[in-house]
Amino acid sequence: MLVRDPTGEHEPAAFLSTDQTATPAIILGWFVSRWRLETTFQEVRTHLGVETQRQWSDRAILRTTPVLLGLFSLITLWADDLARHGAAALRPHATVWYRKTEPTFSDAIAAVRRVLWCPPDFSISRISSETIEIPTTLLNRVFQTLCLAA
Repeated sequence: MLVRDPTGEHEPAAFLSTDQTATPAIILGWFVSRWRLETTFQEVRTHLGVETQRQWSDRAILRTTPVLLGLFSLITLWADDLARHGAAALRPHATVWYRKTEPTFSDAIAAVRRVLWCPPDFSISRISSETIEIPTTLLNRVFQTLCLAA
């Protein structure tokens, strides 16, 4: 199926499907629904380094991509929460050559970083009574669990 822009701003584009019973509207719907997924993978590649990992074991390689996709989801959800509750400004970072009105993932990750890197607790020293000691046995169990996972 060939789609033409009635205004002439965009080049004609062909959309294909192996399902011969699919109507043009269904094929375009599949393309539109796929676009969000493609954008997500592009953002994860660009900002979180998916497909650039250099691990030594197959198990490490198999778990890195899902962890990074999970991190993408966490950042997206956290940034959405920040935008809804106004705790941190989720504003689009525009440049002279590229104006944007909606925030992108790079804006979301910047907002989450601002929250993580600039909490009020980091600006002052803690009172000694606020110090929490982690029991050595618990710390050792955490390290053993992490080492066994690798």
